[in-house]
Amino acid sequence: MEPNVTLTALHDFCAEGLGADLADRFVRLARPGFGLAEAGAGRAAAGHSRFGGRALLEPGTEWPTCDGFPLSLIAVLDTDALAPWLDGVLPAGTGLLNFFALDSDSEAADPAAMELSLKYDCFDPQVGRVIAARPTHAVETAPPTRSSVFDPTPWAAVPGFAFPDAYDPAWDDLDLGPDVDDMARAMPDTYIYDLLPEWPQRPGALESEDIAFGRPAFPTGSSPMLPDGEDPNRYHHLLQLSGQGEWYIGGDGGWMHWSIPTEALRAGDFSQAIPTPDIW
Repeated sequence: MEPNVTLTALHDFCAEGLGADLADRFVRLARPGFGLAEAGAGRAAAGHSRFGGRALLEPGTEWPTCDGFPLSLIAVLDTDALAPWLDGVLPAGTGLLNFFALDSDSEAADPAAMELSLKYDCFDPQVGRVIAARPTHAVETAPPTRSSVFDPTPWAAVPGFAFPDAYDPAWDDLDLGPDVDDMARAMPDTYIYDLLPEWPQRPGALESEDIAFGRPAFPTGSSPMLPDGEDPNRYHHLLQLSGQGEWYIGGDGGWMHWSIPTEALRAGDFSQAIPTPDIW
C-alpha cells in the first residue's frame, strides 16, 4: 500500500459525496498514521515498536525524571519501520522514540509516584517525556529503582489516514463553501459524515484506539490540553494509548497521548514533546 495511491483513492471516495472541491479541502485534514495491535498471528512487528519492556537508549543518555523520581518506559516506536508511510512528517534518521510517563496508577507503581501525581497534574510536561535514539547506537537500558517495568508486547502497525476528532479545532479551518447553513458550520464533522454514509469503508481507514502519529481521539469530547492555551493546530500527534492491561491512567480510565510542536518535530527536537492525555 503506497500513501500517495491510498490518498488519491481516499480523495476519489470523498468526491463522490462531497464534490471535488470540498473533497480537496477535507482530505487536506488527513494525517498519515498507524493503528497499533499486538504482533503475531500473521501480523509482523514494526521493527522494535512495542509496549513496555526496557528503554532503547544511547549510552550516556540520562533516564528522565520528575522531581528526581524516575519516569517509567511505556512504549517504543521504531520510526525507521514507519517512515515510508509518513511522507516527510519525520526528519530522516529519527530512529527510535522512547515514550516515558509517571506511573502512579498501575499495580507496579511506587507509592512515591502517587504522591508526585498529587503535586503535578497529568498535563505537566515533567510527567511525560519522549527520547529519541539512533538504532545503531541504542542499547536496552535497565530502569532505575522505583521505575515501573511492563512486560514487552511487540506491535504491528497498520497504515492509514486519521481525521480530526469531533471536537478538534482543526475543523475550524475547513471551508465548507458558501451555501451551507449555520448548523453545518457549527457541526462540520456531522455535516461531512452525513454526506459520506460509507465512511467506515473508505480507503486508508484508521480505526484503532491505539495510534502512532495521525491525529488524537478524545472520548471525553475535548481536545488536546496544551500549556498556556496554545493552539492545538500547531502541534502534531505522536502516540495514543487507550490502555494496555498492565498500565492505564486517570483512575477509572483515560487515554494517554504525547504531542509535539510541529516545528520541533520537523527539527527532530523531541525534548519539546509533552503529555496531552484525555482523563475521565
